[in-house]
Amino acid sequence: MGEQVRMSGHGVAPAEKKSWARSLPVLAQDLVDAGLGEVEVLVEYQLPLTSRRVDAVLAGVDARTGDDTYLVVELKQWSYATAYEDSDSLVAVEGVRGPRLHPGLQVADYCRYLTDFLGVFGRAPKQLRGAAYLHNAVDRDVADLFVRRADEQSRIFTKQHRGRWLDHLRSQFAPVSGAGAADRFLTSTVRPSRHLLAYAAAELKERSHFTLLDEQHVAYELVMHAVERARTANRKRAVVVAGGPGSGKSVIALSVLGELARQNRSVLHATGSRSFTQTLRRYAGRGSTRLRDMFKYFNSFMTASPNDFEVLLCDEAHRIRETSVNRFTPKVTRGVARPQIEELMSAARVPVFLLDEHQVVKPGELGNVEVISAHAEKLGLEVEVVSLHDQFRCGGSEAYEQWVLDLLGLDGGAPTVWEGDGRFDVRVAESPEELERYLAERQVVAGTARMSAGYCWPWSDPRPDGTLVPDVVIGGWARPWNVKSERSVADAPGSAFWATDPNGFGQVGCVYTAQGFEYDWSGVIIGPDLVARNGRLVTRREESKDPAFRSRRSVSDDEADRLIRNTYKVLLTRGMRGTVLYATDPETRDHLRRLVQVRRPPETVYETRSGGSAG
Repeated sequence: MGEQVRMSGHGVAPAEKKSWARSLPVLAQDLVDAGLGEVEVLVEYQLPLTSRRVDAVLAGVDARTGDDTYLVVELKQWSYATAYEDSDSLVAVEGVRGPRLHPGLQVADYCRYLTDFLGVFGRAPKQLRGAAYLHNAVDRDVADLFVRRADEQSRIFTKQHRGRWLDHLRSQFAPVSGAGAADRFLTSTVRPSRHLLAYAAAELKERSHFTLLDEQHVAYELVMHAVERARTANRKRAVVVAGGPGSGKSVIALSVLGELARQNRSVLHATGSRSFTQTLRRYAGRGSTRLRDMFKYFNSFMTASPNDFEVLLCDEAHRIRETSVNRFTPKVTRGVARPQIEELMSAARVPVFLLDEHQVVKPGELGNVEVISAHAEKLGLEVEVVSLHDQFRCGGSEAYEQWVLDLLGLDGGAPTVWEGDGRFDVRVAESPEELERYLAERQVVAGTARMSAGYCWPWSDPRPDGTLVPDVVIGGWARPWNVKSERSVADAPGSAFWATDPNGFGQVGCVYTAQGFEYDWSGVIIGPDLVARNGRLVTRREESKDPAFRSRRSVSDDEADRLIRNTYKVLLTRGMRGTVLYATDPETRDHLRRLVQVRRPPETVYETRSGGSAG
């Protein structure tokens, strides 16, 4: 089984192997003792379009109707657990640091997600049930978990009442082969994922619920819990949510924003990105001045009074700057300016920071877990930190995200060969023409596509006749950068909407317009500021056209190196389905060719499966 999981793009930690050894034999023996040895067991099933895996999905024939039926099982080795600070959604587990999601909620989320994304449940969602099995616990030691009302997708069983568990299995499954049901489950069509902006509009206006999973749900519940504690106990608390690209940070922020707005709580969303904020205002706030006004910038709180708001959601918090002062700041305000992070923490009773430390791409940006946590503690705030480990972008491929980190030398690893994982398509183009042609073809048949590049070419203002200058010149190929301003130029959208307007294809996006967004197919042009030498990528700040890098006094070589690498990290992780790479430097193209050995479209990855011999 460990080999199967590695082939799916996951490493297998010793603790995980130990967990399998302790839990899976228990489940297998229970099936045998229940007379259900022919029920199929899909072990470590990976949820579609994510990197999250479910402990087991049982597939078989319904004992009452003869139809296919499925049971999602979450196996817990917990012996003792209580409610976390009186919450019915979060639990404190003995020997485990920090709150965990109630296991009934966890398995119910898995069921909802599968119902949303697998076509097999389109007409018969009742075929899918869920249960959490605490096979080391007795009822009295986990009594708080039973306070929350359970349904058919969130039942909880313990070892104390193993007989009830076996009866539950017998009531759902007939003692016949489940091979056919398992095949139909594994070959089911997968519905497309919801893009963030479409979700944002529905979330705020219609409560079109996006299913949060595991750490995402924990983060959501922690924020909602902190809001309630702040209201009833006059207790201020900060929450920090850290995760990589596509881990669901913005979905969490919008879920909290939508729920608190519906409760008429004072809540605002803020970012340090003009493109991201303007786009959220356009899509989520369309037709509603009130909704548009909920999306602010980090520098909007210089004069805010302490605790003006109940919650301030600081999305893309890695873009927090040293100060909110800029050339437009009035002189009287400059004199009383505080560090930007202090302004944000002061403005709300519950400040929430959502960030990715590998997305700091501009000098003066300082948002990271350590800095924010230290500042909060200095101000006497309690701090809750939640780490998001799952991947919802890049086809749910954790392997691709790690490959990018290793390629760029951001995580201490050495570059590795990409051999494909069946979830994400990676290609190397021989020319910019090939890159653009491939993206155009993909856009016609399979969703959205954009091309972006490192900041290695000049960026001109539009010509007097209202056309864009094709600044990005590579041989005989030339294309313009995205529009500088927020206003459209001819058919080209303003900078804030390059990633979302269909007319954005044809211009080359920079990191400042791509950051925070996603599209199905991503083309990345690696410029001369990042080249391969002796088997590693090295940076050349002198090749960058970013004005911020001109002064070595304000930006050291080490900082410039980190920012250039982080820039390409952002660009390489925008794609939902695939990335095509092109490097202007010949030696770098050779380096990439050696590292990318597979060129094929995504294909189904079949999960580890057992059946007919559960004992």
